[in-house]
Amino acid sequence: MQTAEVLPESMFPRFSYYRTPITNVTPADTITIFDAYVFIKDIRFLKNVNELKAIEDKVAAKIYKKNHFDYVTFSGTFSTRKDSNLIEHSSLITIDLDDLDNPQSIKRLLLEDEFLETAMLFFSPSGNGIKWIVEIDLTKYSHATYFDAISNYLMTAYRLKVDPSGKDVSRACFIPHDKECFIHAKYNLENEYEKF
Repeated sequence: MQTAEVLPESMFPRFSYYRTPITNVTPADTITIFDAYVFIKDIRFLKNVNELKAIEDKVAAKIYKKNHFDYVTFSGTFSTRKDSNLIEHSSLITIDLDDLDNPQSIKRLLLEDEFLETAMLFFSPSGNGIKWIVEIDLTKYSHATYFDAISNYLMTAYRLKVDPSGKDVSRACFIPHDKECFIHAKYNLENEYEKF
């Protein structure tokens, strides 16, 4: 169990937030990782998640998702959502694992991994995938190098295939509803509230 002290909010990773649909590439706001955690645990997208899960046709489900879910670019802030328009990198990278037979067991596996520390982890809007947000140190390696290394590690260690589109710095990540969303203790302001 994590016992880290909560960092000052000014040190939280920040990134761009966009309103639906996915074709909207102009950020509506800049938010922190804790803000994203609150959004995901909130019920604002519960109705959309339930409607998405009821769509059996994969193409129709993909279209629905693109038109009904707000999204973020976890890896940084952008003037518009395009790699070349990055304002500041957040030192986070999104690892997207799709079509999992048992996402709950994979979630436990990733949270217990001894080599990579989880900043945030939640189930995808469809419920059969995982979004794993990991911290990276850009003073050591590039975003792309980290993505390749983490992808290779997950395949070697756990036979997990990462969605290759996550390599883009401006990768969009839909905001679902997941009441079990995990956030690292050092970013969880709820821990601070519990002291009072």
